[in-house]
Amino acid sequence: MKKLTFLLVFAGFLNAGYGQNERSMIRQGNRLYEDNKYNEAEIEYRKALEKDQTSVKGNYNLGSALYKQEKFDEAVNSLSTANALAGEKDPMLKANALHNLGNALLKADKLPESIEAYKQSLRLNPNDSDTRYNLAYAMRKQQQQQQQQQSQNNQENKDKNEDKDQQQNQQDQPQSNEQDREQPQQKPQISKQDAERMLQALKNDEQKTLDKVNRQKVKVENVKVEKDW
Repeated sequence: MKKLTFLLVFAGFLNAGYGQNERSMIRQGNRLYEDNKYNEAEIEYRKALEKDQTSVKGNYNLGSALYKQEKFDEAVNSLSTANALAGEKDPMLKANALHNLGNALLKADKLPESIEAYKQSLRLNPNDSDTRYNLAYAMRKQQQQQQQQQSQNNQENKDKNEDKDQQQNQQDQPQSNEQDREQPQQKPQISKQDAERMLQALKNDEQKTLDKVNRQKVKVENVKVEKDW
């Protein structure tokens, strides 16, 4: 992805109407920024904006410092302000602000807004190949997210349908069991006389077995128990 295009080198040269304090603060912020001291640079840019909130350079550079600190939502706010303040006076400045705004939106995972910012930048500067590349990247990423979301939705629908089928099967199962219980297997019927004869025969067999056991000598074996304490 294209690195942010900054206005840092122009601070202090554009519009001599700015107060000396504001210009010096922006220049100090630029030096800190170039030394990778983005937090300190942010402080200086904010001091400059306290002098003039309508400063395009102040908002632009503040957005750049915030971006470097991965404060993407705050960077979006500052770069949006810079874009609005730039108006139609400087199309190239506005194109750069929109490009950087697209970068911040992309990092904030606001793809539709990022794509729109890149498109607006290209309308002002159609020959910017870096912005065109970033636009293609953002559009491809959005397409991938949409495909993933569609796949997830399809899986969720599939799971819901499977749950419905399972619930339906569970509802059907008790009905089948109830029918089984309502139709128990019929036992063969016997007469009262047959039952009495069978009972008497069982008593006779039990008595014979008991007499046989009493006549035999019972053997008792000593079983040694091994103790494992």
